[in-house]
Amino acid sequence: MRIRIATRKSALALTQTRWFARQLEALPRVSSVELVEMVTLGDRVQGVPLTEVGGKGLFVTELEQALLEGRADIAVHSLKDMPAKLADGLILGCVPEREDPRDVLVTTDGASLDDLEAGSRVGTSSLRRTLQLKRQRNDLEYALLRGNVDTRLSKLESGQYRAIVLAYAGLRRLGLADRPLVPLPVTLSVPSVGQGALAIECRESDAPLRALLVKLEHAQTRACVDAERVFLAALGGDCHTPLGGHATFEAESQRLRFEGLVASPDGKQMIRSASERYVPAGDALREHALTLGRETADRLLAQGAAAILSESVKGRDPRIKPS
Repeated sequence: MRIRIATRKSALALTQTRWFARQLEALPRVSSVELVEMVTLGDRVQGVPLTEVGGKGLFVTELEQALLEGRADIAVHSLKDMPAKLADGLILGCVPEREDPRDVLVTTDGASLDDLEAGSRVGTSSLRRTLQLKRQRNDLEYALLRGNVDTRLSKLESGQYRAIVLAYAGLRRLGLADRPLVPLPVTLSVPSVGQGALAIECRESDAPLRALLVKLEHAQTRACVDAERVFLAALGGDCHTPLGGHATFEAESQRLRFEGLVASPDGKQMIRSASERYVPAGDALREHALTLGRETADRLLAQGAAAILSESVKGRDPRIKPS
């Protein structure tokens, strides 16, 4: 079987895609794997928050179009870039094992968030991260930071920022985690839905390919990210919403845990909910995970999440000054 993989051209996207290509090549029925490299609108638009130009889906749409038009057979995405609803005719064929999902504070000297001097400039592309960190350090200057990982690190090293906040998974995949950094606990910074996981998307009608991709599925990761995506869908969250959702499963204790967060763009309102449940041996983990994701969303809605989400649609990233 010959498989064509649609991928973005960024260093991280290519690293992730080449890793998955090697997993495919190890399967007995795969004769060849070809990369179809693309530059998406999200890659072309820099210097403004993604919320201002259409959201993280800008990294996904053109790859999905390549699948629908038959120019590629699968697409490899960072799952955190995926909208709650996929394009008609497409599905997540598999989700491989997740990397470390935490956010990480990167500095040139290994300083922690508490170590930073008042007024220090902290760069991140994510309003979700900014608002959560502000709850602990509201005396810092949080500034917009776009660009690929190398660009962001170079801006840190040149002194434009005292610290930057990135996804730990990306640094680890690129072999760039051997530097001064401090992983942020989920209790401080709830990750984005799907953070650290890859999404392998394919056509729903391609039964032979779907049967092949199942062999590369990591069941525990899939259960957790499906719970996160159900949580996102239940809240109706979109690119305007500072929202976090993260599920974990501890096999030793058989405990499933979910952390959820919704905030207003100005950070004045922020609500959280943490839920957990025991999963009896032999029970379907995914079903318990989906239930927990929905329950966490329901708890946030009971706390007023709907009103916050409604205001988020009208909101504007406060780091962008009016022109």
